[in-house]
Amino acid sequence: MTLLFIQLTQTVTGAVITIIALLLVAVIIGYFTAWYYAKSVYTPIIKGLEADKAEMNKQIEGLKDDIVKLTAKVEKQSDKISRLEEELDQKGKEIKKLSKPKK
Repeated sequence: MTLLFIQLTQTVTGAVITIIALLLVAVIIGYFTAWYYAKSVYTPIIKGLEADKAEMNKQIEGLKDDIVKLTAKVEKQSDKISRLEEELDQKGKEIKKLSKPKK
């Protein structure tokens, strides 16, 4: 009760300063409450995303290794194709030689 009478007896300037101080305290309390709430809600989500990222990075490394292996295999097959094409040309020439009519 006496607190109410003390506030009523203050000057207007004193009351304004008291109200502004109380509002600042309320803002600070609200800010920290929201920060802790957001931290508690989003921390597990962030950790889950980081775990997914780490797993995907491992998969990327595995895929890079696969790319290297497949590139080597493609080069090997290209060499084999070029050898077979040369052999086909030689066989074609031999067939033309043999199929020429003799006079």
